[in-house]
Formats: sequence, C-alpha cells, structure tokens
Amino acid sequence: MEYKDYYKVLGVERTASADEIKKAYRKLVRQYHPDISKHKDADAKTKEINEAYDVLGDAEKRAAYDELGRGYRPGQEFRPPPDWGSQFDVNGAEANDFFADLFAHVGRRGRTGGAGMGGGFRMAGEDIHAAIAIDLRDAYQGASRTVTLRVPEQDAAGRTVTRDKTLSVTIPKGITPGQQLRMKGQGHPGVKGGPAGDLYLEVQLNPDARYRLEGTNVYENVPVAPWEAALGASISVPTPSGPVEVTVPPGSQSGRKLRLKGRGIPAAQPGDLYLILDVVLPPASSDRARELYQAMARDLAFNPRERIGA
Repeated sequence: MEYKDYYKVLGVERTASADEIKKAYRKLVRQYHPDISKHKDADAKTKEINEAYDVLGDAEKRAAYDELGRGYRPGQEFRPPPDWGSQFDVNGAEANDFFADLFAHVGRRGRTGGAGMGGGFRMAGEDIHAAIAIDLRDAYQGASRTVTLRVPEQDAAGRTVTRDKTLSVTIPKGITPGQQLRMKGQGHPGVKGGPAGDLYLEVQLNPDARYRLEGTNVYENVPVAPWEAALGASISVPTPSGPVEVTVPPGSQSGRKLRLKGRGIPAAQPGDLYLILDVVLPPASSDRARELYQAMARDLAFNPRERIGA
C-alpha cells in the first residue's frame, strides 16, 4: 500500500496539539463538505479529511501511526512490520484503504461490546462530521430542516457502498454557530454487527446583511433621519424576533448603541440585541430640499470640524 501523510492532509505540523488538529479538521470539513463546496473533488477530499482525523484525532492511533510512519513520504510504498497484526488486532480487516488496513481494530475494544480475534470481531462504525447552515431567525425560533448527505451503508452482501441519505434535523431554539447537533446511529455502519457511528452536524450561520453576531449578542444597524436623531423619536425596528418599538434619545449621533437586554440569541443565558444608529441624510434632489439645507446652513451656523485640532 502507499503511505498517506495525514498531517499533510490536515495541513498541520507533526508536533501539532490535539486542539490544533481538531481546529484544522473542522475548518477543512466545512470547506470541502459536498453539500456546500463547489470543489470538483469535494467527496473524495471530505473522505480523505475524515480518514486523517479518525487517526490523528485518536491518541492511540496517532501514536501507532507516528511510530510506523517514520521515514516514509506520501505515495511511497509502505509495508507494516510483520508483527503489526498481532500487536494491534488488525487480523480480518475488510476495507482496502490505508486507514482500514492499519487501524480498523485499533482502539475499538471499549466500544464493540466484546472483542475477538479474526472473524468474530465486532467493530463500531466511525462518526461522521458535517456542517449545516441556518438563518439567524432559526436560532431565535428553532426550525426543522431536511438535509441530504452521501453516507456509507452496507448492502445485503455486507459490502460498504455509498448512498444519498435524507434526514430530518431539528434546530433547537437558542443554538449558536459552532455548536454540534448529534444524530445517533447515523454515521458509518459497524462491522460484523457492531453499532453504527453517530452523525455530528456543526451549525453555521448564513450571511445576513442586517445582523452581526458575537457569541449570543446580536448587532443591527438602524438607519434614522437627522430630525429623529436630533429631536428624539419613537421608531419601529425589525429584529430577528419581530418588530420592536424603540426610543431614540434626543441628540443621538451615528454609532450610538441602544441595548435591548435579553433580545439576543435565546440561549440558556440569553444575549443582548444592540441597535447601532446610522444617521442618513435625505438627498438634496429638489429645489425645496436645497432651500431647506441652505436655511440650515445659514440659521444653525454649525461647523462639525470646529473641534478638530483644538
């Protein structure tokens, strides 16, 4: 078999910490996931990324991989030591890729419900990690989504094949980007009757021109007229949870923040909603508008630059 450099696949150094490996994996799996990536080889790339993380994300597998791979380069013909099978219980491995040949049975004793050598070995399936994109409103109200993933299954002959699988996903109210939804038993199938792995969907937020999110706090730019800012006003503002009546204090300037406590993401500890005022000038596109601007310039004698350099 050809040696695979899993560190190169994930783009990390061999000295990378477990957290660095996990961070690199999550970034790549979001980038290349077939449901959102336009990369022509997204399926193959995602499989390669998952395979690399299955090894480097497990302390025992990583140690064995590092020990066996010393001195090898990607693509180089690789032959494990003669005693590899007896040392790591790989006898009877059925898959034909580098990962399965070396690690199919490593570290699985605690999940199989009973291990054995050779044909009697039952192995739990690998977990699958993917991404799901939601709107900010979904985080406020909760939602149901249907996702289609390309996942491995076992056919009647016990062979692993790839099929499209449609799943219903419940988005809980108060979820935030980066959180994961676990769907038990929706991962890779087990071997010889072993339980299937789980599917983990990492939540991502669709871009929104109106809103910006920081943790559970939400920021929204709100345009106001000059007279609303100068004199104060009560205005209606659309928010992710519905329209809200807001009081603009007299003498407000662009950039002023109005805090609506508890109106951010409704998590266990709800965030706040910050309205950032943006004073918008009406266009001087008519004779009357120009007259009004000229009157203001004459009567107010206002110089916004008078304090510069004072």
